[in-house]
Amino acid sequence: MNIRYMALLLACATTLAAAQPRQEIGNLVLDGVPAHSTRVTATLDNWLAGRSASFRDFLPDGSMLISTRFGDAEQIHRIERPLAAREQITFEAEPISLALANPTAAPAQFLYARDRGGDENAQLYLHDLQTRSTRLLTDGKSRHGGALWSRDGRYLAYQSNARNGINQDVYVLEVANATPARLVVSSQGQTWQPLDWSPDGTRLLLLDYRSVTDADLHVADVAKGSTTRLPLPKSGIGGARFSADGRGVWFSADLGEEFLQLRYLDLAETKPRTLTADLPWDIDYFEVDPSGRYIAYVANVDGYSRLELRDLGSNTTRRPNGLPAGLISNLRFDARGSQLGLTIESATSPRDAWSYDIDKDAAQRWTRSESGPVDPQRWQAAELVRYPTWDRLGKQPRRIPAFVYTPRGNGPHPVVIDIHGGPEGQSRPGYSPYTQYLVNELGYAVIQPNVRGSTGYGRTFTQLDNGRLREDSVRDIGALLVWIAAQPQFDAQRVVVMGGSYGGYMVLASLVHYGDRLRGGIDVVGISNFVTFLNNTSGYRRDLRRAEYGDERDPSMRAFLQRISPLNRAETIRKPLLVVQGLNDPRVPASESAQLVARVRGSGGEVWYLAAKDEGHGFRKKTNRDFYLKTAATFLEELAAR
Repeated sequence: MNIRYMALLLACATTLAAAQPRQEIGNLVLDGVPAHSTRVTATLDNWLAGRSASFRDFLPDGSMLISTRFGDAEQIHRIERPLAAREQITFEAEPISLALANPTAAPAQFLYARDRGGDENAQLYLHDLQTRSTRLLTDGKSRHGGALWSRDGRYLAYQSNARNGINQDVYVLEVANATPARLVVSSQGQTWQPLDWSPDGTRLLLLDYRSVTDADLHVADVAKGSTTRLPLPKSGIGGARFSADGRGVWFSADLGEEFLQLRYLDLAETKPRTLTADLPWDIDYFEVDPSGRYIAYVANVDGYSRLELRDLGSNTTRRPNGLPAGLISNLRFDARGSQLGLTIESATSPRDAWSYDIDKDAAQRWTRSESGPVDPQRWQAAELVRYPTWDRLGKQPRRIPAFVYTPRGNGPHPVVIDIHGGPEGQSRPGYSPYTQYLVNELGYAVIQPNVRGSTGYGRTFTQLDNGRLREDSVRDIGALLVWIAAQPQFDAQRVVVMGGSYGGYMVLASLVHYGDRLRGGIDVVGISNFVTFLNNTSGYRRDLRRAEYGDERDPSMRAFLQRISPLNRAETIRKPLLVVQGLNDPRVPASESAQLVARVRGSGGEVWYLAAKDEGHGFRKKTNRDFYLKTAATFLEELAAR
C-alpha cells in the first residue's frame, strides 16, 4: 500500500474517531498523540543519553573497527589500541552496522552497508582509509547482503535480488576492477546466502534457508556456478565455515535433533562429528581462526552467553579469563589468529568492544561506553523465572521462561509485558536504557516472556506455534496474566502489553482475548491481518513467512488466518492502544497499521498513532526513537494513573 492510500485510510479513521488532531513534526506523523508528559520530558533524556559500541572487525594493522553513535545514527569508527580515542570514519545520515576489513595488508580498506530510510535495500560501499574515498559497489536500488571478502582480498561475494527484485542470487565482484559483478549462482526459488570462501578462493559455502528449522548447506564452484548439496538431513542451521585446509566444513546445526550443535563434516565423507554434544543448548556464534588451530563458540545457556575456546590440536577447551559476564556477539579473529574480537553487553552495562589474547589468556577492553548521567547502581539485573502455562509436559505443567525486572520497594507494581518479535526470536537480558527507565522512574515491573515458538529452548519448543498452532503462543500470555495475579509484588489491575513485529501481533491478539485483564497495549510495526501481511510483505520474504505462518493461498489455511487475525476482531479492542509504524517498512508494511487504526477507531476505540517517514521495521535514528519512547512512556504513565 502506498503512502497516499495509507494517508487516506488514516484520514477516514480520524473522521470516525471524532476528528482527533493530526500533525507532522519533521519526518514524524502524529495522529491522536498528546504532548509528552512533563515528568517524562524532564527525566527520560538522561536515561537515553548514553551510547553503546560494537566490535566489527580487526584491520590488518591490529587496530579495530567498531560501530557507535555520536550523532543521530550509528557510524563506523576506528580505534588504534584498547581504550584509545575513537576516530569516526563514516559520516552517513543513515545507520551503519556492518564493517568488514579487507584481509590483506594493502590497500587499507573496508566494506560497509547501509540502506535508505529503513527500506532494507542495503547497498555495499568500499571505503579507502588512506584516501578517505568511498565507492558504491552495487546498483543503488536492490537488496544486498551476506558480503564476504575472499582470503586474498581480491573478491567480494554477496547475495542480491537485483535480477528480478525477489530471488536471492549470489554474485562475485572483483574489487579492484570497475567491471560489473558476475552472477555466480542463480536462485531457482532458493534463498541463497554466502557464508564463507574456501581458502583457495575457488569455492563458496552457501546457505539455502527456508525456515529456522529447515535449511541446507551447499558448496558452489565459483568458476562454473555449479552447486553441490552437503549430505545432511533436514535441519536448522546457524552458520558454517570452511576448515583452514579447505577439506571440511565447520557448521552449527540441529540435524533434526533439539539444539544447534557445533559440528564438522569432512567433504570426503557423509557423516559429521559433533564437538559440543555435552552442551544441551544452542551454539549462537562460532569462528575458526585462520590457521585452523582454534575454534571459538558461544553457547546460549538459558538466555545467557557462555564463551569457550577449543584447541583443535590438543582437543582441549577453556573458558577465556578476564571477560565480564554478559551477552556475547560478533566473534572474529584477527589475521594472525592470536586475538579474538567480540562484543559484550548485559542488563546493567552497555555494549562494548573487547578482545581476548589467546596466548596470554587475557582480555582487553577497547571501548568504555557511557550510560549517561544516571547512577549505574540504579540499573536492575534481570531475574530468570519460569511460569506454568496451560498445557502439560508429561504430568507437569509446561513452564515458560521469562526475564523479570522488578522495581525496588514492596509494590504492588504495575506491569509491562514486553513480547519479542520473530516469532523465531528470544528475549535475553541485554542492555536496554528504556527498560531501566520504566523500572526505575515509572515504577513498572517489566516481564519479557519467551513464549512457545521462541528460539533458544530446542527445536520442539520453536515449532509449537507453527501454522494452526499460532494462538497457542497467545494462550501463554493468558497463563502469564494468571501468574502475575498470584504474585503479591505485581498489580494485576494495571498490566500493559507491548511488542514489535510479531510481538505487535501478540499485543493485538492479547487485547482481543484478554482485554478485560489489560490496561492497554503498544503495537510497534505489528501484523494485524496475516493474509494482507503475506500479500503485501516484500516478495523476497513471502515464502519464508509462509513457512512459519501458513500459506494463505490454501483456502483452508486462508480461512484460519482470517479467523485468528486481530483486524477481524478489532471491535473487541476496547482498551487504549499506541500504534507505531515506520512508513518504509518492507517486512510488515505500513498498511497493516493503517487498517488497524481505522478499524479500531471506527468501533470507537482509543488509538494513538505515531509514524516516521524515514524509518522502516522499527525506529533506528536517535531523534525518532527518542520521540517514540517519550510517547510510549507518556502512554504508560497515563495508563498507570487511570
